[in-house]
Parts: sequence; structure tokens; C-alpha cells
Amino acid sequence: MIGAGLMGAEIALVFALAGHDVLLNDRDQGALDRALARLRALMEKGVPRGFFTADQIEPTLARIHPTLDLADFHDRQIVTEAVFEAAELKTDLLARVASVVPEDCVIASNTSTIPISTLAAALPRERRGRFVGTHYFSPVSRMKLVEVIPWFNTSEETLEFTVALMKEIDKAPIRVKDVAGFAVNRMLHMFIIEAVKLVEEGVATPEDLDTACRLGLGHPIGPFALMDAVTSDLCVQAQEIMQEAYGERFRPPPLLKQRVRAGYSGGKGRPGWIAGRQA
Repeated sequence: MIGAGLMGAEIALVFALAGHDVLLNDRDQGALDRALARLRALMEKGVPRGFFTADQIEPTLARIHPTLDLADFHDRQIVTEAVFEAAELKTDLLARVASVVPEDCVIASNTSTIPISTLAAALPRERRGRFVGTHYFSPVSRMKLVEVIPWFNTSEETLEFTVALMKEIDKAPIRVKDVAGFAVNRMLHMFIIEAVKLVEEGVATPEDLDTACRLGLGHPIGPFALMDAVTSDLCVQAQEIMQEAYGERFRPPPLLKQRVRAGYSGGKGRPGWIAGRQA
């Protein structure tokens, strides 16, 4: 697992929960230490709620081995990158991974918006058939869905291996065509964009729209609480990628960009749509 942020660390966790030996890589030791501390806290908090059992904690965390050296990936069966959603960063990492992993290793990307074919160009031609997208959803420890995205050179063997592995770690994989934003993010961001426009027009408040989505549409979380959790700057970034691919329908609303520039992006310790109204 490359990238020890919120997504990467929890992807490592679900593999470890399923009994797999996992290497977790990041750029500095501090990021790895924080990731392991977050995972321990996550599991401990989840015990009384029934998400984990107390006897799972130590064996599971013991299967996650932090490393700063990509050369340690020389014996892996699958390597997944989950770093910042920037094509240049991802392609650089993928090229470096391809130079150290075994020939039969599957290389996967957790990108949420960048076409898999775009990232595949960073790999040597002989590696491209073993490259696939695996888009997990946050929080990974609880969300079952994984979009499995083959590009036009992904081998059927790689696709079958990946789908079977997702089921083994207790995920529900769906096969999605390789397009910008894939399936879920295309639907989600049209929804988010319209929700922000309703606030811009003064139709309803973020709190009331979240209530409407929970109680009227049966959603477990409203769009504004969701943006506060995943951060509005990540939403803007995803919408700009899809705007480039699909045009004006995905242009980020002015209010969303204005709040990001003002520092109201949400995320841990930062005001967002809900907390920001009280800041």
C-alpha cells in the first residue's frame, strides 16, 4: 500500500483484517506513525459499536508493516497507490513501483477521477496488462463498494484476480468502464453541484438540505456533511478534472470555490459547511 493517508491506511487495514501481510509506505516516518496510531484508535473506538472485536486489534495491526523504501515491495502480489489526486505524482510513483515489483504483481490505483488509461502510460508496455483501477470509498473500513476499472489493456486474468480479491476482503466490487470520474463520482458530483447551487440561490440552508437528503431520500449522510468529511477542496479538484472531460455541467459552483479559497474546506480541525457556519 503506497500512501498512508486516510484512504491508504484504511485500505491497508481491510487487507490486514482479511489475514494478509501488508506493507504500508509513505514519504516520512511521521506519516506512517500517525497512520498506525489512527488505525489503532479506529479499531478501539469500533469495538463497542460492533465494527471490530477486541481480539482483532493486535493481530491485525501486527500484519501492517510500515516502510519508507519502495524496494521492499519486491515480493508483493498486488500494490495499490492511494496518494494525492495528481496525475504527475501518481505516474511517477507507478513507474517506480513497476521497476521493483515481480513480473506477475498486479499494480492498482485508487484514483477517484483520473482515467486508468492516463496513468497506465507511465508503466512499461509489458506491465500494462497487470494494471487496474480499484476505487475504494471512505471510510474504507465500513464502505463495501469498490469500483474495479480495467482499461483496454487490462488482462482478463488481472480483472478476475482483482474482483476475487475484493470479495475476499469483504468488499462488493462492480466493474466500471474507464472514463474520467468513473460511475459513482459522476453521479455524486452532479448531486453536490446542484446542492451548492441551491444554497447559492437561497433555496435552503446546508443543514436543511442535509436533513432533506437523509429523511426524504434515505441517504445516510447529506452532501454538505459529506463535503466536510472528504473536504471541499478535494471536491473542487474532482469537479475540475471532470469539467475538462465533460464540459460545463461539472464546473465547480462559485460558492464552493470561494469557500475553499477562504479556508472553509472541512476536514479535521478545519471549518466546513456545517461547522463553518458557527466559526
